[in-house]
Amino acid sequence: MHSSSSACRSVHCPEETRREHRPIVDYQTHPSRYKHWRLKFEGPVATLIADFDENAGLRPGYKLKLNSYDLGVDIELNDAIGRIRFEHPEVRTVVVTSAKEKVFCSGANIFMLGVSSHAWKVNFCKFTNETRNGLEDSSRHSGLKFLAAVNGACAGGGYELALACDEIILIDDRSSAVSLPEVPLLGVLPGTGGLTRVTDKRHVRHDLADIFCTTTEGVRGQKAKDWRLVDDIARPAVFAAKVQERALQLAAQSDRPATGKGVTLTRCSARSMPMRCATRTSLSRSTAPSAPPPGRSRVRKGHNRPTSPASKRRRRLVPVADGARTGRRDPVDAHQRARHRHLADQDEGDAAAVLAMDATLLALRTTGWCARPSACCAAPSAAWMCLAQPVRADRAGLVLCRHLAELALACDRSYHLALPTTKPRRRKSRWPTPTSASTP
Repeated sequence: MHSSSSACRSVHCPEETRREHRPIVDYQTHPSRYKHWRLKFEGPVATLIADFDENAGLRPGYKLKLNSYDLGVDIELNDAIGRIRFEHPEVRTVVVTSAKEKVFCSGANIFMLGVSSHAWKVNFCKFTNETRNGLEDSSRHSGLKFLAAVNGACAGGGYELALACDEIILIDDRSSAVSLPEVPLLGVLPGTGGLTRVTDKRHVRHDLADIFCTTTEGVRGQKAKDWRLVDDIARPAVFAAKVQERALQLAAQSDRPATGKGVTLTRCSARSMPMRCATRTSLSRSTAPSAPPPGRSRVRKGHNRPTSPASKRRRRLVPVADGARTGRRDPVDAHQRARHRHLADQDEGDAAAVLAMDATLLALRTTGWCARPSACCAAPSAAWMCLAQPVRADRAGLVLCRHLAELALACDRSYHLALPTTKPRRRKSRWPTPTSASTP
């Protein structure tokens, strides 16, 4: 499914600029423009190195000290995860670590939160949650395993990032600890799934979780391992070797194709769409496939495994291409809800082709890749509406079926066009029409 929007490019709105004086945030980036992350590839292992530039905050008024992050850091992280997932099928394990000495990540920058509006903070937390969910989604549906190599202090959102990974290895240097200090220091709950993942994912005892979340100093060393807050610990002298060994073990357990062909994620194309700057309303249009997917006739119930290298390559390209196109919706949706109060999604295309593509993805067990767009518009800080109507009078546009129907159900409101009806014809009765009684 292709997606285009006027909100994924810089649009000059004089009235909106005069009212808010906010720069337009570009949610699409490229590794050549990264300011906070570095990517390194070594065979089946990729390393994401956090080296946040404290002077490169997305907005003025704060510094990203101690590897604290803002929205710009998460935009780059989200882009890096997507590119590893789709462009590098040879990568099976991603190691997330830090380039700072004694610091892994100290969480969201509190000064950034202090100068931000409520809507900005809601969208920031929403996008951060989606990025963490993206790590788990890649592990569950793409076989891409994540290993957090915590080589320093790990607090708040930094530990929530580590919790989103499959495993955590903590350096045992008598000073590095993991903590969730939001409750005792700020009086707020962790905003990106920290409490949920501690109890539901890592199965930490509730009494230990209560102590952990109400103390500021955190837990370190063997105690963190005993409480199941981390999976393993290692001394500084053997920490790098331990991380590399475990990363290779996780790579051996992955089922990602070592010789598969990746799909390059290009920048989302934009074209003119109706947008009202005065009311901050944006309209995006989703174009469904116009033809059935290639190789559709070969996908039958009970025949999910390819029988030849040629069919294997063809079948693999179908879901990968569709997943990459679906993944390109993320920056468009994120930009819209951060900039506009009212959002609308308009779908067009051939319903039969949508059903055929969904059947192919279901047979290949890759439908998880299409779940992200629905989750992206589930709880934004803007009203999201779905318009079920043809884009043009001479084009069929009512394609709300399967995953497009899920997209409509995720919106706040849905409006279906009532097509004009012709004058109904009177049905001929099988009984004779009664006539007036005749006089004898």
